[in-house]
Amino acid sequence: MTQKRKNKTRSTRTILRLPDLDHSKSSVVQSLGSAASKRTYGAAIEDFITWYCSEPRLAFGRTVVLRYRYELEARRLAPATINLRLAAVRRLAYEASDNGLLSPDLAASIRRVKGAKRLGMRLGNWLTADQGRRLLAIPSGDSIRDKRDYAILSLLLGCGLRRAELTGLTLGHLQMRDEHWAIVNLFGKGSHIRTVPVPLWVKVALDRWLIAAAITEGVIFRRVTRTGTVWGPQISEKLVWRIVRQRAQVAGIERLAPHDLRRTCARLCHAAGGELEQIQFLLGHRSVETTERYLGSRQRIVSAVNDKIGLEPDSAGP
Repeated sequence: MTQKRKNKTRSTRTILRLPDLDHSKSSVVQSLGSAASKRTYGAAIEDFITWYCSEPRLAFGRTVVLRYRYELEARRLAPATINLRLAAVRRLAYEASDNGLLSPDLAASIRRVKGAKRLGMRLGNWLTADQGRRLLAIPSGDSIRDKRDYAILSLLLGCGLRRAELTGLTLGHLQMRDEHWAIVNLFGKGSHIRTVPVPLWVKVALDRWLIAAAITEGVIFRRVTRTGTVWGPQISEKLVWRIVRQRAQVAGIERLAPHDLRRTCARLCHAAGGELEQIQFLLGHRSVETTERYLGSRQRIVSAVNDKIGLEPDSAGP
């Protein structure tokens, strides 16, 4: 009876202290699958906690979260960034409620806070085929590091991998499927598992690196010292970012990120006649709408889709 009364008392709390927030944050992070999600949600929740503790200590409910949204908007953050941080706060509230640290009614009220509206479509960064070839031409040396970097850029551009997927890639992932090389059972974002076809030119680039580095098992991409020695269990996501930025600067391409190469892969596949569904499978998107945003599709007036649909009068007729 005493234990039930204690639980009931805890479940009606409206204000969270710093230990409660830290405990709930740990619960949220531990419940996430991918390292990228852990990092993103952890940083978002930490930002909210810093703001919440600096404000007058009000009940952790809809009003507080609305004020936080206004604060994010005042920082002129993008709607997608604001919505992601609000999603992190919602998960924080759910975990606090499940752990008996917050009233379920307040957690439910937080869920009703609307996110920022997206007006128009975000302008992404895509490379043309010529720019992609120019980027691949930069690691033109014959050193072990050049071969590794060329293989990394080839996978990002040719297969549309995420950084976390690339750094965790092992030789066991590379298998033949239907007489075609593929990355099999790739564990991606949101615990989604997919198979990624590997073009022949990308496989050749991988083989050149693997042979030069004498890698016969385990993780594919590893660190290389200045003297050409291969070491370590695997490269970091930050190193992938640095490789892309450095090679892009030499190629004369500004503000290029690894994820831009993933977008580029999607658009070039589409331009080459690839079906939207197949591009969705390639990238591992759960929603086709996400794939469409990656393509950054624009209306084409020249050679418009409705120019020739079989209803045109015969030019040889009266």
